[in-house]
Amino acid sequence: MALSYLIFDASDDGEGTGTWEAMASVRAADLPGVLAEVRAVMAQAVADSPGPQGPLDEGGAWDAEQQVQTDGGWTTVTLTLTGPWGWGEALVGRFTD
Repeated sequence: MALSYLIFDASDDGEGTGTWEAMASVRAADLPGVLAEVRAVMAQAVADSPGPQGPLDEGGAWDAEQQVQTDGGWTTVTLTLTGPWGWGEALVGRFTD
């Protein structure tokens, strides 16, 4: 599945851990499409999991956070993934290649 709404921006901490954040602001008609992309990315993240999901400082191997905010006629969806650099790059690459 190629992503039409979510575009990931990556950063690494220099110690092998990365953060990938994607944000999309859409009108109500496009919200189901954005949420479908979030579900697809999350399903693949779970399938390719490098270990248990949870906060890294509490022993998790990777983690994810989704936020949805509505302001007027626009809804902003943000998906943030954190985990091993190679895992995240491969995960995001599945949707951008």
